[in-house]
Amino acid sequence: MFIKILLNYLLGYVRITVEGYYIERFINICTTNKILIWNLKREKGVRLYLNVGIQDYYRIVEVSKKLKCKVKINKKRGLPFLINKYRKRKLFVISLAILIITIYASSNYIWNIEIKVEDNMQVENIMEDITQAGLKTGIRKSKINIEAMVNQIRLKRDDISWIGVDIKGTNAIVKIVKAKKAPELIDEKEYCNIVAKKSGTITKIIAQNGTAITKVGDRVEEGQVLIQGTMEGKYTGIRYVHSLGEVRGIVEYSKSEKIPLKQEKKEKTGKKENKYEIKINNFQINFYKTLSKFKIYDTIEEEKKLRIFSNLYLPISVNKITTEELEKNSIEYTVEEAIERGTKKLEKEIENEIEEKENILGKNAEVEETEEYVEVSVTYEVIENIGMQEKIEEIEQTEDIQE
Repeated sequence: MFIKILLNYLLGYVRITVEGYYIERFINICTTNKILIWNLKREKGVRLYLNVGIQDYYRIVEVSKKLKCKVKINKKRGLPFLINKYRKRKLFVISLAILIITIYASSNYIWNIEIKVEDNMQVENIMEDITQAGLKTGIRKSKINIEAMVNQIRLKRDDISWIGVDIKGTNAIVKIVKAKKAPELIDEKEYCNIVAKKSGTITKIIAQNGTAITKVGDRVEEGQVLIQGTMEGKYTGIRYVHSLGEVRGIVEYSKSEKIPLKQEKKEKTGKKENKYEIKINNFQINFYKTLSKFKIYDTIEEEKKLRIFSNLYLPISVNKITTEELEKNSIEYTVEEAIERGTKKLEKEIENEIEEKENILGKNAEVEETEEYVEVSVTYEVIENIGMQEKIEEIEQTEDIQE
């Protein structure tokens, strides 16, 4: 909002009076049509004072005509009106010329970096890698080597399958497609076993190639060989093969947590303080001098970069600092409430880890009570594919695999 108001000052705005019997509808229509109005003041329910940008003034007039309201301009404010008023003053003209030259000069630099990841996925520490590759705010556009930057990031990270950079105005748009993790593939000409990727109890085992050395009902541990990459023939003896097969088993997911019966929580009171600071490149101007009057509070910072058009950012940003007051409250839970809270939390965490949710066999919860806390343990049983191929490293593969 502050940025839009500042932009309207640069483009010009008017203070008007709207008078009629449909003031509420007038405000609602302006909001629906995204007409920016600010500094509203009502008088006697039929008169409204407000500010509106000159580019939206004629839209306001059209809305007023439909609602049979009268519109009157009270004041004209902003840069265009100042230029008209002081057009004969040399100092003002010189200052304006300097401003225009400054904006033109700044258009040769990057003042904003926008990162877009396909499907809104998270890519950790990507901004740090982009900066190290040479793309950062304040860099001259002519010094950016997009091809070298993209290659550097691609070589450094294996979690990105594609990255591109598009320079528009003073905005650099970095588009990223995150790589999907896939299991390591072992060449068909290499010998391998099928081992357990998770601990569990086998419910099904089919060896298409290789020798099963476990059976249904066996309890196996992570890394244990399930189907060995060898086969024995009457005439060929023992030979190594590329194991193929399917192994499914019952896997347990368990979590536990202690829930104190007496807790101290910080809750918002609804009281807020807003403070502002302006950043001009690396120079910072604070509009406040004192610390927050709240004893306990959360701080939220929101930075808005000034731009003239959609992709023409300026090296100026407004930082809004909001402090929200907190108060400490003591909460006491009954044993039943603590058990319910702990169970629901653990169930949600475990279900987020389970990939084959349709194969959940059941769940079990155990509780241990003390005078100070309740310890909840939740266990899920799931049937999953627990086998994966593992290359046999300790032999020399000098012969082709015999089918």
